[in-house]
Amino acid sequence: MVAKTQATGPLVGVRVIELAGIGPAPFAAMMLAELGADVVRVDRPGAASPIPTDPHFDLLNRGKRSIALDLKQPADLTTLRSLIARAGVLVEGYRPGVAERLGVGPDACHRSLVYGRMTGWGQDGPLASTAGHDITYIAATGALDAIGSADGRPQPPLNLVGDFGGGALYLVVGILAALRHAEATGQGQVVDAAIVDGTAHLTTMMHAALACGEWEGERGHNLLDSGAAQYDTYATADDRYLAVGSLEPKFFAELVRVLGVADRLPAPPERDDWDAAHALIAAAFRTRTRDAWVEAFAGTDACVEPVLTFAEAPSHPHLAARGTFAERDGVVQPAPAPRFSRTPTALSSAPPMPGQDTDEVLRDWGVRLRRVA
Repeated sequence: MVAKTQATGPLVGVRVIELAGIGPAPFAAMMLAELGADVVRVDRPGAASPIPTDPHFDLLNRGKRSIALDLKQPADLTTLRSLIARAGVLVEGYRPGVAERLGVGPDACHRSLVYGRMTGWGQDGPLASTAGHDITYIAATGALDAIGSADGRPQPPLNLVGDFGGGALYLVVGILAALRHAEATGQGQVVDAAIVDGTAHLTTMMHAALACGEWEGERGHNLLDSGAAQYDTYATADDRYLAVGSLEPKFFAELVRVLGVADRLPAPPERDDWDAAHALIAAAFRTRTRDAWVEAFAGTDACVEPVLTFAEAPSHPHLAARGTFAERDGVVQPAPAPRFSRTPTALSSAPPMPGQDTDEVLRDWGVRLRRVA
């Protein structure tokens, strides 16, 4: 096991308590840890990892420390409250009311605490206490309906749009803004990050297009949803794929030049000509393998890239040169983002075993040291 490195980043000195959960809340806490915060995850004794393998591979817990507390036991609850009293941020992803029933809701915490709440439906509204997952949240916002081809079903974009895009990232933005306010005023506040709210916010540009008549209601008939021939994916001779984003005329000119169809498609097609252009471009891409086309488009501004697998992505020449992926303890994983010129971030530690840092955290945070069962 590689030793923990000294935390760096713009949030060094900020203490965060994360009440263990799954999905977007752990991802948000992971980002805070990568930004330099001391993130302590509170796990239940004997709780299984959300990843049904070695917790070593639960990368959403990297950079954190873990303590084991049974919040149904008064002594452990007292310990948690003592930790919260020393923290600047708390992150929880429970259904509304659960933290209050445990005795650690916002009203039970100190006035300068930034209390980050991550849910699908939000803290209020008719569905606030209803179960859901990424796919149901993005369905309600209209985002899911727009993803997929015209002749197919809506396609779940993994859980990137809801859980992580509309959820975790909005929670992090909210926490950072609330921290700034707390530093200036001494007043904490609750950050209510609902996946439905964040996902809807992500679709602002599409609502603008809808309002001015540039967005058709049908999936796969618009500029950015595979409707346009100049913005789509195409199969190659070896049944791999290339992504094309040649929206501007000068980029499109490079695309058709390399494809050898400039004489038949001299300009980006208008909406009425998208189907014919799709067929022409698709036929051209089918004449060579993916990697042959990658070589042909190298050095151009055609906005063409291979559709890589997760396993292939770390070897992409540009990503490799930037160090977009890193390896720690034998596990290849995305490196922290974004990057800072004065306060660089780093992978400070691998995911901990649940509860492995209990004594260390209590000692470091100045809480009465005791053995937790």
